[in-house]
Amino acid sequence: EAILAKWADDAFALAFARIENHFFTGRDGVPGFFPREGWLLEEGNLARIRHIPTVIVQGRYDVVCPPVSAYELHSRLPQSTLHMTTTGHSSFEPEIIERLVE
Repeated sequence: EAILAKWADDAFALAFARIENHFFTGRDGVPGFFPREGWLLEEGNLARIRHIPTVIVQGRYDVVCPPVSAYELHSRLPQSTLHMTTTGHSSFEPEIIERLVE
């Protein structure tokens, strides 16, 4: 119920929507989160993080970030552990929270 109350707040919903729109669409022709498709999986970028122990938590039913993306990242990061959950995209889903807190 606390999560629902947060989303009922118009100011929070508007701020969240603005952030999401920025990352999904970018601005002025510049993509939002990463500079281009596949950027994170480029060898030069992977080399910078390959040594870091990494936990990847991915929702099987995530339509925003397809599960294959998490698998591709995991297969290129030898220090990573991949947890597939029966969830979607939200980090507020109990199963995702459990994996993140482990």
